[in-house]
Amino acid sequence: MAKRKVLIGYPIKDEIMEYVKKHCDLVPMDYTKAITYDDIYEKIDDVEGAVVLITPIDKKLLERGKKLKVVSNITVGYNNFDIDAMKEAGVIGTHSPGILDDTVADFVMGLLIATARRITELNSFVKGGRWKKVENNHLMGLDVSGTKVGIIGMGRIGEEVARRCSLGFKMEVSYYNRSRKEGAEKELGISYKPMDELLAESDFVVLLTPLTDQTHHLMGEREFSLMKENAILINASRGPVVDEKALIGALKEKKIAGAGLDVYEKEPMDEDNPLLQMDNVVLSPHIAAGTQRTYDNLAWNAARCMVRILEGEEPINVIPEMKG
Repeated sequence: MAKRKVLIGYPIKDEIMEYVKKHCDLVPMDYTKAITYDDIYEKIDDVEGAVVLITPIDKKLLERGKKLKVVSNITVGYNNFDIDAMKEAGVIGTHSPGILDDTVADFVMGLLIATARRITELNSFVKGGRWKKVENNHLMGLDVSGTKVGIIGMGRIGEEVARRCSLGFKMEVSYYNRSRKEGAEKELGISYKPMDELLAESDFVVLLTPLTDQTHHLMGEREFSLMKENAILINASRGPVVDEKALIGALKEKKIAGAGLDVYEKEPMDEDNPLLQMDNVVLSPHIAAGTQRTYDNLAWNAARCMVRILEGEEPINVIPEMKG
């Protein structure tokens, strides 16, 4: 039986490539440069399976890739998928839930602590040769332990962040989610609160909700006005969950104390983005899951999900909107 032709649209370790080649006919790609949407579009016409990272799987691509049966996303998110178009084309989409939970939760705590304690600012202060005296009261930060944190989006990653905050840092944890998580409430000693109440009471607000039509600009001018003046926003979900213009305004007008951001409305950021000039903002390049071990595990999952489906086995890790 002829092997199914597949495409891998992002460089992954040789061991995983060899696994795919053992089961499938792998379309050659030039991984010495960034693989673009156009590169994939040009080679998708005879392909039955694909592994991608952030490539948009839209109607245009699906109309060319008429043989496609499955597209596996390396990440847990899948806002690059046009779900309706994929359903119409009969293409299964898979993702990688559960694999990056601890890694992202660790990074969220790093952003939270770095922002509260002004670590990146202090690093620049010392390395810039400005530490001239022992007393530096103007460099004091905010406490983390024993404070209140509100988590918006209580999925797997949210639970791991809650565990770290509650058990590790003795923080009072509340959360807002579209459904109650009573098991997590009991296990971790956390409480459910309406979003407005959570925003008004929290010293730290952590965004971990997926990007949907309902969560686009979930945090806007109104929401920032509800937060404490000494509160900090942490966003490790998706950039468009936050109205960035409103966030910049809230920071400039000192309606909130700071922000730790891993995601943005436009990625990479424009060079003139005001966030780049703010000392009370800690920024990272959408890399919360960025460890080699985690990335390799994500890629292994995506490859196995694709091969499994093409070989007629029961699909796993199908995105929720395509189940049933």
